[in-house]
Amino acid sequence: MDNIRRLKITQLSFFFGLIGISLILSNCGTSRKARAKDHQIAQVIKTARSYTGTPYKWGGTTRSGIDCSALTGHAYEAININLSRTADAQALHGEKVKMSELKPGDLLFFATGKKKRVVTHVGLVTEVKSKNEVKFIHASTSLGVVETNLYSEYYLKRFRGARRMIQ
Repeated sequence: MDNIRRLKITQLSFFFGLIGISLILSNCGTSRKARAKDHQIAQVIKTARSYTGTPYKWGGTTRSGIDCSALTGHAYEAININLSRTADAQALHGEKVKMSELKPGDLLFFATGKKKRVVTHVGLVTEVKSKNEVKFIHASTSLGVVETNLYSEYYLKRFRGARRMIQ
């Protein structure tokens, strides 16, 4: 009887050991993917921040002068994701994101022109500090490339949506 009980305990231990190993291995794969995604997002933000202080230039694509969509385009080129050249066209890329679910790396779209529904401006989320403080980097016509809080009155009023490029 003791030998049978020992055998059953040994078999159960082996079985649960295999389950534990498979759980650990599956979590390693997930962690590896999550780390790769985090690295991509960090690279996109680092690239965008490298333009901080660059003056705004309509249609500009260089460090001597850049517009908002060129900034986000260059940021994503750093990880081999090609975005369209204009803010309104970039608003068609990626997956829609609710404002309450924003994460670093997401693109934010605004209607800053006369038409309240037409996307004319884009920025890149760099940091989510709280539900009322979401920092984004963008090429401002008056300040050049800067980081701003989405929840500032000006941008909140003009916010039209967000998209996630890295799933």
